[in-house]
Amino acid sequence: MRASRSRLGRRALANLVAVAVIVMALWTWGLFQFAATIPTAVADAATPSDAIVVLTGGSQRLGEGLELLSRGVAKRLFVSGVYQGVDVRELLQMVKRSPTDLEKRISIGNATNTAGNAQETTAWMGQQNFRSLRLVTGSYHMPRSLLEFRHAMPGVTVIPHPVFPERVKQDRWWAWPGTATLIAGEYSKFLLAWTRLSLVRGFWVLAPKAAPVPSPVPSGGKSKG
Repeated sequence: MRASRSRLGRRALANLVAVAVIVMALWTWGLFQFAATIPTAVADAATPSDAIVVLTGGSQRLGEGLELLSRGVAKRLFVSGVYQGVDVRELLQMVKRSPTDLEKRISIGNATNTAGNAQETTAWMGQQNFRSLRLVTGSYHMPRSLLEFRHAMPGVTVIPHPVFPERVKQDRWWAWPGTATLIAGEYSKFLLAWTRLSLVRGFWVLAPKAAPVPSPVPSGGKSKG
């Protein structure tokens, strides 16, 4: 009896190890596929858009957004994810830009994550009645940002405009521990976001549709049988 239980225990452990190995192999394969989607250049640097949207996370992103705005690539700039209490003038000072006429064309939001960035940008775009935006964020962050933004704004044209931090070594990224850790973490966040958004889409597809409300019968009239 004990020998039988021991064999069952070893078999269960072996099955568990086999599943873990398969899951890890699939995750690693997916990681390399994900890394291949990270942009290595700005594919479209000139197409005009209604707005430029910068996701905070480094002065390089804001500097690029301001440069695009000053060149007239878009009408307005929205900076999403700014610390509470920081205003536009302080933002310009952080990137060593003197307040100019650009200041009046800049708006800010205070989201704390990428999903929040997409939500507050959606609200701002609606207020401005804008239908296109140029999205400025780090190259490694672009796949997840596009996932969130295109889900939140299916009718809006989103033009990716990545920036490339020097600390992120995209060439042979797996050979750089810091970059490998960053990309692996971003891949895991991408999977979580994809799963969450897929469940949301599935819920709306499966949710029962509300019954149509019948039109009121005009006063003195008769409803049709």
